[in-house]
Amino acid sequence: MSDQPIQFSSGIPTTVLPPPASSDAQQLTAALKLDGDERRIAVAQVVASSPRFLAGWAELGDLGRDTIERYAAYRVGYHRGLDLLRANGWRGSGYVRWAEPTNRGFLRSVRGLGQMATEIGETDEAERCDQFLLQLDPSGIPDT
Repeated sequence: MSDQPIQFSSGIPTTVLPPPASSDAQQLTAALKLDGDERRIAVAQVVASSPRFLAGWAELGDLGRDTIERYAAYRVGYHRGLDLLRANGWRGSGYVRWAEPTNRGFLRSVRGLGQMATEIGETDEAERCDQFLLQLDPSGIPDT
């Protein structure tokens, strides 16, 4: 018998992304108050000035003019999100919960990527996105 204490896991780890710069959030809020194409252009300017701002990529995906433009924006948000998750301790598994507002830009990008993949007939990618979302937050991502 060993005198070493037994270490119990505290369960599946949860990663919470850091908040964006307040100036990015303020600029996005102002951009979203605009109408029509001015809104999309202003959101694109926010993303261009801060390409690591995940909520900006998710919004740009929502505002895309067609399926491919939306797909591209969501894909960038997804990949930027993976980079940010890894930089914040995520090691390829564990929860990234919707309940944490700072995680929502990434999760929205994953959801949007899956939806656009369905639109262009990439069913395997759409299925991977759906499965990934369930792994990240089994409680589900609400439709917003």
